[in-house]
Amino acid sequence: MAEPSGSPATLPNRVAAFFDLDKTIIASSSALAFSKPMLRHGLISRRAALKSAYAQLVFSLSGADEDRTERMRAEISALCAGWDVEQVRAIVNETLHDIVDPLVYAEAAELIASHQARGHDVIVLSAAGEEVVHPIAGMLGVTHSVATRMEVVDGRYSGEVDFYCYGAEKAVAAKELASDRGYDLSACYAYSDSSTDIPLLETVGNPHAVNPDRTLRRLAVEQGWPILTFTNPVSLRSRITAPSATVLAFGVGIGAVAAGMTWYGLARRRRDK
Repeated sequence: MAEPSGSPATLPNRVAAFFDLDKTIIASSSALAFSKPMLRHGLISRRAALKSAYAQLVFSLSGADEDRTERMRAEISALCAGWDVEQVRAIVNETLHDIVDPLVYAEAAELIASHQARGHDVIVLSAAGEEVVHPIAGMLGVTHSVATRMEVVDGRYSGEVDFYCYGAEKAVAAKELASDRGYDLSACYAYSDSSTDIPLLETVGNPHAVNPDRTLRRLAVEQGWPILTFTNPVSLRSRITAPSATVLAFGVGIGAVAAGMTWYGLARRRRDK
């Protein structure tokens, strides 16, 4: 999308609305849909998925402190290391129309349109992989997006993360965008469901909690932040375009973690019978 003419210095009081993606704009994980075909094509083993499932279970039950977040990132990075980018692209292209149907909250779509009608830029900030996030952001017609980037070496994911768009890093990204584009952060908006995004919410003058987790809800009540409830997802299948050359493995790894949790639960139920 073309940038407005003029420098940030000559465009005072520009306003941006920063949106988390998963559980804020869409009703589920933006990467979860890719886990089954990755399993089917042998990129994910059941052993690896179960190991990641355990890490995700501990993470979700114990909270998202810095140490647990780092361990979770290490699990996902190790899972994706060595994946061939071209193979990932082929799998995604093969299964795209069957499985990629992001369920966008109608309320979020209306809110995005409202901000755009007021002349605000809309920015998606997501911990999911950039090659998952950017096509969705483009589909929504937003101004810009920032997401996690995995390192690629000789056509394969190295297992290293170039940039992890998570927690405090979202606040850093928002501040950098404000500096580059002349946003007045005191007039800007932010929307998220997760307490991990509190640094981002505290960075802007108009924070909003969307379907918040328990910690974020408690803080929002204490601070008097608006709490929004989004309940009406709508399919945007007809507006999805093919993704770019790679689908970031980090996002797919998150989907594998969720799939592993499902297998873990099924295995436990079979043993308990």
